[in-house]
Amino acid sequence: MKNSLLILLFALFFSTAVKAQIEKVIVETYYVSDTLDVTDTIDGAARALPVGSKTYRIYIDLKRGYKLAKIFGDANHALKIKSTANFFNNIDRSSEYYGYLIKKNYFTGNPTLALDSWLTLGLATTVNNGILKTQDTNGTIRTNNWKGTAGISGGILRNNDPAAGIPLTSKDGLLPNVTTYTNGFNDHGFTNGLGNASGRDTTVFGDTIVGSQFISHDAYLYQSSGVMGAIPDSNQVLVAQLTTTGTLTFELNVLVLDSNNNPIYYVAKSSSADNYIVNPFLSYPPPCGCRDDRYLEYNPNAACDAINACQTLKVFGCTDTMACNYNPNANISLANFCCYPGYCNDRDIALVCPDLSPYRLKQQNISADIYPNPVQNNLKLQLIYAADYAEVTYTIYDAYGRIIKEQNLGAIPGNSLLQTDVADLPSGLYLFRVSIAGVSSIKKFIKN
Repeated sequence: MKNSLLILLFALFFSTAVKAQIEKVIVETYYVSDTLDVTDTIDGAARALPVGSKTYRIYIDLKRGYKLAKIFGDANHALKIKSTANFFNNIDRSSEYYGYLIKKNYFTGNPTLALDSWLTLGLATTVNNGILKTQDTNGTIRTNNWKGTAGISGGILRNNDPAAGIPLTSKDGLLPNVTTYTNGFNDHGFTNGLGNASGRDTTVFGDTIVGSQFISHDAYLYQSSGVMGAIPDSNQVLVAQLTTTGTLTFELNVLVLDSNNNPIYYVAKSSSADNYIVNPFLSYPPPCGCRDDRYLEYNPNAACDAINACQTLKVFGCTDTMACNYNPNANISLANFCCYPGYCNDRDIALVCPDLSPYRLKQQNISADIYPNPVQNNLKLQLIYAADYAEVTYTIYDAYGRIIKEQNLGAIPGNSLLQTDVADLPSGLYLFRVSIAGVSSIKKFIKN
């Protein structure tokens, strides 16, 4: 039992510690589009940014020193990014389908490209890391030249809607990149998805398809040496920018490299086909539930607390009604904990099931009583049984289970009155255990 408990505690600690390598997933509202922004037409087409579009940035918040190497979908874990409305894509670009390929000088002549929907690993342009606006220390690259196709005086993308936090005119969440990725970035499953031989992105992140979801079982973005956040202490790695008027949901799967470059796979949903680690933060909105493991409703995959989710405290014990130590209040059965006459897993059944002992004595026409109770000096033991003689022993325990006195009385006649001196015992509660022909009974007495 002790070893099993230690293993359980280790497993819980290990699982909790490993999950903690992804500390959280941050969904930042980066911008909210207004009526000025929709004046910017794209490539001469009427594919303008809808009013009220929200641009979100998604960050994987890692433990310091850890790196993000991959976001992926596989046969058992789909990579899912969905909205209840279409995602916005600025199609006036060449083949820069990912955040790490977009050139920041494009923004001046094409401001809404700054709100494009894309995936990435860390970079928001070829030369800038994406960081939370609240951590932006160098202001903005935006200028008044961002007038859009309508030539709006003062520029566009300057909405100060409180729902988007700090305006882009003050902080744009871009920090110059100082890391050289020698191995480059690799992708799969985004281009030529519809048989397009041009190598163009044929998903909702490209310039071909307008849609509200991306679901793939084989797509990935990969950087073999791993990407860290631009600010080491917080280590928040940008993985997506998404613009939509709808409600956003996603399920991400990622490969993380620990401080020794050991790979750890985290997924949004569990699968019996692998041993990847489920991290609840990789689903959005994150699943809420009971996160207190003292309750039956405990959900290890809950990322937040739900009101009244924890209802039933766990009670460990024997749940077999045929066992002598059956606990009607128990709701979790402990392995090998139940005791039965003749079998108690090497435990003393008289101690585990004291109520059973009088019954077993009665079955063999044996009676054993102690008096007076409470007692001051001499405790009397009255024995009655049919046999001429039987081996009798007794043991006295204090309230902490320590043996205070024990004696083997040898073969005692069937009808005997015995006594033992308890005058020297301190006042308190005691247990008196008598064993007659191998059958034990425990009774309580009080010493005055």
